[in-house]
Amino acid sequence: MSERNLTLLTDLYELTMMQGYFKNKTNEMVVFDAFYRKNPSGGGYAIACGLDQVIDYIKNLHFEKEDIDYLRSVGLFEEDFLDYLANFRFSGDIYAIPEGTVVFPREPLVKVVAPIMEAQLVETAILNIINHQSLIATKAARVCYAAKGDGIMEFGLRRAQGPDAGVLGARAAVIGGCIGTSCVLTGQLYNVPVKGTHAHSWIMSFPDEYTAFKKYSELYPQACILLVDTYDTLKSGVPNAIKVFKEMRAAGIPLTFYGIRLDSGDLAYLSKKARKMLDAEGFTDAVISASSDLDEYLIDSLKSQGAAITSWGVGTNLITSKDCPAFGGVYKLAAVMNEETGEFIPKIKLSENTEKITNPGNKTVYRIYEKESGKIKADLISLVDDKFDETKDLRIFDPIETWKKTTLKAGEYTMRELLVKVFDKGECVYESPAVMDIRDYCLREQDTLWEETRRLVNPHEVYVDLSDNLYKIKKALLDTFDSTK
Repeated sequence: MSERNLTLLTDLYELTMMQGYFKNKTNEMVVFDAFYRKNPSGGGYAIACGLDQVIDYIKNLHFEKEDIDYLRSVGLFEEDFLDYLANFRFSGDIYAIPEGTVVFPREPLVKVVAPIMEAQLVETAILNIINHQSLIATKAARVCYAAKGDGIMEFGLRRAQGPDAGVLGARAAVIGGCIGTSCVLTGQLYNVPVKGTHAHSWIMSFPDEYTAFKKYSELYPQACILLVDTYDTLKSGVPNAIKVFKEMRAAGIPLTFYGIRLDSGDLAYLSKKARKMLDAEGFTDAVISASSDLDEYLIDSLKSQGAAITSWGVGTNLITSKDCPAFGGVYKLAAVMNEETGEFIPKIKLSENTEKITNPGNKTVYRIYEKESGKIKADLISLVDDKFDETKDLRIFDPIETWKKTTLKAGEYTMRELLVKVFDKGECVYESPAVMDIRDYCLREQDTLWEETRRLVNPHEVYVDLSDNLYKIKKALLDTFDSTK
């Protein structure tokens, strides 16, 4: 969760392959791409997240003596290879799409350009980090979109799959749009707002509900959100909360942030009834917060029913991305350098499943915006040497259904390269922004999406096209294989 040596956070076959390269004196420069094939939760986009932890991982990548001793005990590795590992340091280049950026399937989120032994070793950890946080950030973005501007608090720590998933998942959730988290350690490590009220046990520990509310209001008058469903929401909880608010008002205590929380029952019905009760007593600005196994679909439904809820606490379904518990990112070899010419030779992985055929070569990604609206028109994966001129027309086409094509007129579009350099010859050259700054950037990124792409069900697909040169290389490689042979 803080800086740690995670060198052995890898699959065994990364190390066995490394030894194979070592024994065969094969350590040529290669390009690997980390990307994903399908948007999570049936959505129209994803949010890139986890780069800061990848940076920490690479910076601390080295084998301690106890690591070498353990690998020796496995019985698979020879002494000359273990000697090599003892002095191992990452010396390659890494490019990545910055955290908080809206991303789409098949485009490289992280690109590693390094000797193959080094590039092979870092595969598992990069995927582990990027897959998890991108998944949770994406889920958070969907939940926040459903809330239509209401605040979403993440409070799933107790349901997360372990401490790392809880702490870093909360970080990702804030980046995706949550206003804060209940996880105090995330607040400490990443300087994000921590929020919370009290549990039913607080109410039950006092002789009666009113006394529990009264004592809480005395402790936290500037953050007095009272949980009203311990006994009877409308007959007991809300009336007792109103009684306490009246006493605070009579005592001259400023009611700056106060209200009630609902954690069970028919949230639409109860919130509307509670709103009328609060308004009738002059507490028109009282917050009505809700929790209880919420997700984006339930929030969307409650909003459509006119629920009077203005703040939402989302736990299990967010921190675990319950409906889609894995991001599905992969890490594939895309090019190998010719040592004589210094040029990268494109490599391609074939599959009977079209979506699993990789894009070859040393690539980058451009985002194309409609100039008038600032909305995303398409993304374009290209070779790093491809050049584009916004003063000229640009023809783009679907690389699979090639008859789907369009021409963007000069002056009507703009382009932005997404991949930035993070490591240069093993040295970090990128400084990660603060989490709350990444959150602000992520919100701006989501505003570049068309509403049709953000909708929760059956969203419009944003096209990810290939440049002419990349398409020609891919087609030529495909044409060299004859499945009838």
